[in-house]
Amino acid sequence: MKIEIWSDIMCPFCYLGKRKFEHALSLFTGKEYIEVEWKSFQLNPGLVTDPGISIHQYLAEHKGISAEQAAKMNDRLTRAGAAVGLDYHFDKIIVANTFRAHQLLRFARTQGKQNEMEERLFEAYFTNGQNVDDLPTLVRLAGDAGLDTAGLPEAIESNQYAGQVQAELAEAGSLGIQGVPYFLFNRKYVVNGAQESPVFLETLHNAFDDWAKSHPEVKTRPAAFRYKPL
Repeated sequence: MKIEIWSDIMCPFCYLGKRKFEHALSLFTGKEYIEVEWKSFQLNPGLVTDPGISIHQYLAEHKGISAEQAAKMNDRLTRAGAAVGLDYHFDKIIVANTFRAHQLLRFARTQGKQNEMEERLFEAYFTNGQNVDDLPTLVRLAGDAGLDTAGLPEAIESNQYAGQVQAELAEAGSLGIQGVPYFLFNRKYVVNGAQESPVFLETLHNAFDDWAKSHPEVKTRPAAFRYKPL
């Protein structure tokens, strides 16, 4: 059963949602039947990479709030991240356009390592303060995620995967997706936002029960919905 996740690397709620979804999936007894596919979304497609400004300044200008309000908002997100094992360092973030990073994720999909690449990009952006629009940085991160990077620089410089990224951005628009993370289970069930793990687990069971009806090869069914906290 496929689960499609629209996400942006610069979205802190997407990183939170990833971790909460993964916890739910770890408790799901039918996980061997689940295929996860990450898809592209850009919160600000026109963003110009600017290492000279802080994320607080960027958010203040982008959202029309004060830098102090932005910093307080990020402090709340830091605490929320810590509660699920994430180490946010907003003061380190390099404000960067994520289109190249999304192209890297398409490249990673060809090697079956998209989830590993997604995790490494989130960590690079939110924890380590690395520039996810910088080509040498992306190549290094791909190696960290276990990818064969042969041909990667040329692929990104030539925009080899740009069409796929644009198609996924357009698909998000056609589905009416206005915010991320957006989780689509079996093209029928939706979890919108960084919901708590019980929401993901319950949706997994509901979607899987529906999917299994048309897949008689599934011989085992997951146990009844149960949740254990993080």
